[in-house]
Amino acid sequence: MKITDLLRSGAPFPSLEIVPPLSGIGKDELLESVAPLMEFAPRYINVTTHRDELRFDQQPDGSWRRRIVRNRVSSVAVCAAIQARYQVEVVPHLICAGTPKHETEALLQDFRFMGIENVMALRGDSLAGEKRFTPDPEGYAHANELVAGIREFERENGGSFCIGVGGYPEKHFEAPNIETDIEFLKRKVEAGADVIITQMFFDNSFFYRFADACRAAGITVPVIPGLKPLSTARQVALLPESFSIDIPVELTDAVRKAGDDKEAVYRIGTDWCTAQCRDLLAHGVPAVHFYTMGKSRNIAEILKACF
Repeated sequence: MKITDLLRSGAPFPSLEIVPPLSGIGKDELLESVAPLMEFAPRYINVTTHRDELRFDQQPDGSWRRRIVRNRVSSVAVCAAIQARYQVEVVPHLICAGTPKHETEALLQDFRFMGIENVMALRGDSLAGEKRFTPDPEGYAHANELVAGIREFERENGGSFCIGVGGYPEKHFEAPNIETDIEFLKRKVEAGADVIITQMFFDNSFFYRFADACRAAGITVPVIPGLKPLSTARQVALLPESFSIDIPVELTDAVRKAGDDKEAVYRIGTDWCTAQCRDLLAHGVPAVHFYTMGKSRNIAEILKACF
């Protein structure tokens, strides 16, 4: 079932996002990490895609050989495993980064064959060491182009996907201001996107301002908030650095006061995210999306408290 249909089907619901495991981890281990969350009936599970990495190995003669390395299990394999075990909707990510157009089309053929009705269309990240994103010479440079490419695939090959795109309540770090960022988001919707799932945030006021700004700009598709509970003190520094987001002073002060008490930090982060989720539901959001990042304990606690 398409996400847009799920959103019309009744009460607010949770959804999840998981990261494919590193190569070498077995299928059963992956599925067992998801199992504690399935009792809360997530309506769909997003599966991220990571671009291949480039490595340079020095040869005996002193020259360097470029090698493409794939460190994680493919999203196609993860989606197939989840479908087979749990019969839940899966939403694979498609990215511009490092992906030529013919590979995108091949993935869409696989998804259609597997009965997958939803995809997330994202630009993807730069390679490590790149100052700015460089698109594949034979691929798409921006997410709106990828969305348009998916719609072109449908016209030529049949089928119909519900396309999700990313939104940034605190703006994308490359955008000069939130107004420009929302204009870029509108281009994605005009190209054919059906739903927006936001980047994580820790202050709900960012989300409410963002949703209002989207509506003011003429964006009418559903906007689903994305949450991730803080679980370690180290994330106070890592999350802003990795995702260009703000963490409220109240939360960082509480974590600092907890010191080396890891369980106290975990509890602070879980309680904070629970309060966020309850407030979002009270404000009428149709669903809440959770970034699990391989952890299930805190997400399970939040789902139990809120759904």
